[in-house]
Amino acid sequence: MKKLYFLVCLSLISTFAFTQWKWQNPLPQGNFLLSVYFPSHDSGYAVGYSGTVIKTIDEGATWDVIPSGTTNALRSVFFPVADTGYAVGDHGTIIKTTNYGKIWNILPSGTDSTLNSVFFTDASIGYAVGSFGLILKTVNGGATWVPQSSGTSLTLHDVCFTDANTGYVVGNYIYWTYPPAGYGIILKTNDGGMTWTTLLSETTNWFTSVFFIDSLTGYATGYAGTILKTIDGGTTWTEVSTGTNELFESIYFTDSINGYAVGSNGAIIKTIDGGTTWGASSSGTNNELASVFFTDANTGYMVGDYGTILKTNDNGATWISLLKGTTDNLGSVTFPDASTGYAVGQNGTILKTTDGGTNWIALSSGISNWFLSVFFINTNMGFVVGGDGSIIKTVNGGTTWTALSSGTKNWFLSVFFIDDNEGYVVGGYGTMLKTINCGTSWTALTSGTDYDLSSVYFINADTGYVVGSKNYNGIILKTVNGGISWEVLSTEKTVPLYSVCFTSADTGFAAGIAYTDINPTTIGLQGKILKTSNGGKTWDTLSIGTNIPLYSIFFIDANNGYAAGEHGAIIKTTDGGTSWTSFSCGSVNYLSSVCFTDPNTGYVVGDGGNILKTSTGGGQFIPETKSPYPTYTIYPNPATKKITITDKRNFQEEIIINIFTVKGELIMSEKFGNQNQVEMDVSKLLKGIYLVKIQTKAGVEYKKLIVD
Repeated sequence: MKKLYFLVCLSLISTFAFTQWKWQNPLPQGNFLLSVYFPSHDSGYAVGYSGTVIKTIDEGATWDVIPSGTTNALRSVFFPVADTGYAVGDHGTIIKTTNYGKIWNILPSGTDSTLNSVFFTDASIGYAVGSFGLILKTVNGGATWVPQSSGTSLTLHDVCFTDANTGYVVGNYIYWTYPPAGYGIILKTNDGGMTWTTLLSETTNWFTSVFFIDSLTGYATGYAGTILKTIDGGTTWTEVSTGTNELFESIYFTDSINGYAVGSNGAIIKTIDGGTTWGASSSGTNNELASVFFTDANTGYMVGDYGTILKTNDNGATWISLLKGTTDNLGSVTFPDASTGYAVGQNGTILKTTDGGTNWIALSSGISNWFLSVFFINTNMGFVVGGDGSIIKTVNGGTTWTALSSGTKNWFLSVFFIDDNEGYVVGGYGTMLKTINCGTSWTALTSGTDYDLSSVYFINADTGYVVGSKNYNGIILKTVNGGISWEVLSTEKTVPLYSVCFTSADTGFAAGIAYTDINPTTIGLQGKILKTSNGGKTWDTLSIGTNIPLYSIFFIDANNGYAAGEHGAIIKTTDGGTSWTSFSCGSVNYLSSVCFTDPNTGYVVGDGGNILKTSTGGGQFIPETKSPYPTYTIYPNPATKKITITDKRNFQEEIIINIFTVKGELIMSEKFGNQNQVEMDVSKLLKGIYLVKIQTKAGVEYKKLIVD
């Protein structure tokens, strides 16, 4: 269910970029993985959100993140032969590699609909299925895809074939109620996809995965622990008891009797009698598992939420995590100097780096509360606040921590210190505390509001600001006497505020959400940034160009600032908020905090333990206006001297080819017309990765170019 929600939200992100952010935790990366496939015992691939492709050549011991050429979610991966593979996903995305995953090229699918599954019966013939009953077939290795008539408008989730002619597809339709309701369908073809017959149309079961172990025996999984079995090629199906109500996303059999199903809340069940009985296995995670694949009877892999990768070497008796680092949600990050940083979050998580984020070490505070904010006065002295009124302090860089008495059980959401002694914490129900002795004692302040106070910022010992939220509304408070009294500067109707910062005594910014519709069934929201130029007397709404909710704002100086929020969204300004550029850091998870140590070096943290770093100021990014579907091909790629750009149509209009560096610098530009093949000399370009922008009246398409 989470995956379908993400599909809607991710379509709001309309900027394509080569990311200038590098994963630091978890590793190899932290986006949701949706599909795993091993074409050989040693080599395997997994794909997921934000165009993620990762590869291993050593049975999962190490993984490399491979550029895919797309930021669309990839939902299924399949290799018909060792060197040639395909992945499909959102907006009709189909990508192909012919060199063991080193380079992926986008193929024309002819659709903008979501593709959920891909399967090839041989090196040339393959099928992809997706939204609105869509079934595509290729007979030429993906060069062209032709729609097949499925006879249904339901969302199709999985496809498999038992031979060149015989195949099965499962799908469903979901009513977005609570609890959700829906129905499912199973289709079969006996003529290579020319016609499809409905084998089963269920009013209660939703089907998500299908697997056949031979021409007659197959299984379909779905909602509420559902597993159906057929022993007559799908003519009849029998429901088997699984003993669980979890949603199963994927099923795999290693032989006629040993099989596995995986799904929500880290659920794994196993059968050793051909599906007659199933027993639960421990995965060691609560993250949803989306896909399972075995390379032999003993060795198997599973992937899922927040980059989860699990492996078994003993036929599923035990599973080990191949993901390095924590997947606990992180709520705040700070760097007291260029090398030393701290991030805090769920389950008492405190992480520290002393090498600019290359390595993060888990620290122990002895407290398991959810930590939501961290502030360090210097590299050694710092404070962390969070759930149940918790405040902890370290004076030795996190080696040891002391719990401080706050006198309340209300959650603290933000901590800020003016100097070595004077600091503030704010939190739920208008809670405010102040210390003047470095946390030895705390005094409760009267905020005058019952709003949840999300962020506090002081520009000097007297003057400070707090923002917060209640239900769908926001508030801005100001003090000019060190917190003794607070003035309500603004109450923002339908605009909850979550972060505040100032660049001078007069100029400040607040970030949050603007609700465009608060009806629970049709709720609408977008990002919001307010700016004041007169010390908070008035606040103006800035044009920020994103619909994504924002939860953190950070300014390096008067001009350069960043805001981060849901679905990996980051926006940047270089002119004090007058204009903003929207881009993704490579994660599509909720980002809760952004911090920069200099104009080039910055960090974001968020859900699933996500920590990413940029050393280029986030990079320069080029807005995209998409063509209806990809049509152009560049070869050779990598190139050394010349490149050829081809299209199956004639260019009966002017075509403009621009080549940019990954920082957005235009270095080549040429115009052509009335051709279906153009050449460009790239011999003078330095080795590296470039962005090729192909522009016609039909729209704009971007391609990755590697100069070798």
